Amino acid sequence: MVKRFLSLLNIEISGLHQAAYLLGFFAICSQVLALFRDRMLAYQFGAGNTLDLYYSAFRIPDILFVTVASIVSVSVLIPFLVERFEKGENEAKEFIDSVFTFFFFFIVVVGVVAYIFAPYMMAKLFPRLAAGDSFAHLVSLTRILLLSPAFLGFSNLLASITQMNRRFFIYAISPVLYNIGIIVGIVFLYPRFGLEGLGFGVALGAFLHFFIQIPFIVSQGMFPKFRFPLKLEFIRKIVYTSLPRTLTASSNEIAELFLISIASFFAAGSVAVFNFSFNLQSVPFSIIGVSYSLAAFPTLTRLFTNGNKSEFVEQMINSARHIIFWSVPISVLFVVLRAQIVRTILGTGHFNWDDTRLTAAALALFTISLLAQNMVALFVRSYYSQGKTRTPLIMNVLSALLIIFGSYFLAELFQTNMFFKNFMESILKVSDLSGTVVLMLPLGYSIGLFVNLITHWWGFTWHYPEFSNPVWKTLFQVTGASMIMGFVTYNCLALFDNVFDLNTLFGIFMQGFLSGIVGIISAIIVLILLQSRELAEVWGTLHKKIWKSKIIAPDAELQ
Repeated sequence: MVKRFLSLLNIEISGLHQAAYLLGFFAICSQVLALFRDRMLAYQFGAGNTLDLYYSAFRIPDILFVTVASIVSVSVLIPFLVERFEKGENEAKEFIDSVFTFFFFFIVVVGVVAYIFAPYMMAKLFPRLAAGDSFAHLVSLTRILLLSPAFLGFSNLLASITQMNRRFFIYAISPVLYNIGIIVGIVFLYPRFGLEGLGFGVALGAFLHFFIQIPFIVSQGMFPKFRFPLKLEFIRKIVYTSLPRTLTASSNEIAELFLISIASFFAAGSVAVFNFSFNLQSVPFSIIGVSYSLAAFPTLTRLFTNGNKSEFVEQMINSARHIIFWSVPISVLFVVLRAQIVRTILGTGHFNWDDTRLTAAALALFTISLLAQNMVALFVRSYYSQGKTRTPLIMNVLSALLIIFGSYFLAELFQTNMFFKNFMESILKVSDLSGTVVLMLPLGYSIGLFVNLITHWWGFTWHYPEFSNPVWKTLFQVTGASMIMGFVTYNCLALFDNVFDLNTLFGIFMQGFLSGIVGIISAIIVLILLQSRELAEVWGTLHKKIWKSKIIAPDAELQ
């Protein structure tokens, strides 16, 4: 059993679509667990003050992760590792040890500072929560969660080695273990330790995310060790390279921080509604955008480094076409089936029908930007593969500012302009609910991301004008098929309305599931008639058995 598992961990995946689909499959597994996790939280607490505290406690640790831990991010380290391995394994090992030593002491110092000043920072960020009786729990939970960026940072350092060696299986399974740790916290640790037990579960998940990388790294003789004196030339290059990427990644995280801080001023449960809907829309983003951008990144780096510009652009076109092929239909389905999705996944226990409707409306507003999220992830990776960090930095910072100020403006407009308020509530069918102002946050988020997509697309096309035409063709075909699919799905909801008992979980699930299946079939028929190239390529890729890819045997001492 151990041999078989280690063999799976050592599978080498070489094809773009095979790697993307493998990452996508495990992203689905991870997201299923994440949805199960959210369902358990919804059942236990509902959209109320407790979950507002829980989700708010993540803000400082998440900021640390995208700032400090980005020093050892995969996108930063892979180009350096490729260069070092070409010079020999000793050069590579020296580089890895130096990075590990620097990161270890850096994250410890920053973590201790954050631990000490956590009460002050949380009080400034969430004054409404700070005024409540549970502020001590919020601070305690925040401090426990500070373990997470440290473990995830170490995991990223090891993952750069596994990804460079195309061991995507190891990287893909890590988020699954992360969510298992969180679920352990909910089931076993919360009853014993209270809210802090949820934090211990997150820390456990982050440790498992790191731990699964170790066997392969050890087998390659690349497990990092402390090295003194430090090779400061390595550190300077990494910091110089990672700083723009850190600011790029942290701009989105800071935007989310501000949105959650704004939500904390609204009715109790607004932070929970925001996070539940954000987590739901993150499922297709993780499966599509993250999978394709991660799978394409090593190849894009090698092609550009070797001067194969035409193949580099072709790889981008290929990735973009398939991101569009999956993103647009899923976005339409999420908008049409939003109530069925939220009620099926979260509609239990203390999570009532009003919570469902408000979260469903927020989900629809988030999901309209799915294509923008996925494409921006690909464009950012493409710039990083070229060694360009300034362009995505400027674009993402501007997008973050637009998200923050745009969301604040929309919230103010919603509260002061009755015509705009009634118009938005009518479209989203939430006119009879309270606390609807929180919906302006996902709306501002999506607007900012669309602007970000436009600027990234324009910037990439400026340098590679041959990129757009084949991608536009796919976009038009898939959008047309998706609109027909949405129309069919919407009408099927009414058709199945009297077939199933919508007061039961099974009835709601079957109404949405069957309506979605009929809609998907209609989209496939349209794409066949349009002779969709992407549909043919997907069909061909699914016929190849990813698990029969080349397996590298583990070392004897690990068997």
